[in-house]
Amino acid sequence: MESIDKTVVYSDKQLAAPLGTMHFMKTFPIVRSGAIAAFLLVSLQACVTTPQTTVAAAPSSEECVVLIHGLNRSWRAMEPMAEALRTAGFSTVNVDYPSQSGPVETLAPMAVETGLSGCRDAGAKRIHFVTHSIGGILLRYAHQTSPIPDLGRVVMLAPPNQGSEVIDITRDWPTSELFAGEAGLQLGTDPGGIPSQLGTVDFELGVIAGTGSINFVMSAMLPGPNDGKVSVESTRVEGMADFLIVSNSHRYITESEEVIRNTTSFLRGGSFVDSVAHIEPARKRGALPGS
Repeated sequence: MESIDKTVVYSDKQLAAPLGTMHFMKTFPIVRSGAIAAFLLVSLQACVTTPQTTVAAAPSSEECVVLIHGLNRSWRAMEPMAEALRTAGFSTVNVDYPSQSGPVETLAPMAVETGLSGCRDAGAKRIHFVTHSIGGILLRYAHQTSPIPDLGRVVMLAPPNQGSEVIDITRDWPTSELFAGEAGLQLGTDPGGIPSQLGTVDFELGVIAGTGSINFVMSAMLPGPNDGKVSVESTRVEGMADFLIVSNSHRYITESEEVIRNTTSFLRGGSFVDSVAHIEPARKRGALPGS
């Protein structure tokens, strides 16, 4: 297997995280707002290194997977998944992009086209995607704006397909743009949010949602089961082919062996091995324990 590292360099203006207007927030009913702001700032782990997109071409493979990380992450967050997919025989393009460098309208073509170009250069005829969090919104926006003719299957990990109530609540807080970025602030559940402007998916999609929150502050802002950033219900989207709920948090869902196994299964055959939709028919046939 041949690996080629490509480094994409952006201008200082693109890489600079917007600071927004600093003013004091009012109280929040759970804890004092100052404590929340401090917690969010400590939680912020923006990518400070030069963005690097890694292309690995598998021998004799015409199928390639583009991996797009989430907000304030880097290609490293998707590397365990990329490594597993390479072992499974796929070529991979693990895209890195500066997630706080602009709005969705800027980031979507930047990230998606980088991945498509890498796969096409590697000789791929069919291009799959695995996205995390906002990465799924970037793909949906890019595909809606300019349909991808060679698009294959897609797995979205913890995508805010219906937006996130966290953004609704924190949008006007000081430092909110610092930790969410311009694109992150577009992910509210209101009609003006980008998710509300995207239609039914017209590609083969599997969605994996998490419930293992490690962020009690943000979890308190979300209705029902959630991963600390996005509620389970918000990950759903009309037109998806399969759906899976796992016990992982938003941050660590990309590294889960269960998630990696099910993602590989969906890219190969269009279904998750552990989803209810897949398991229940097997139980009815008596093919699984507990039938």
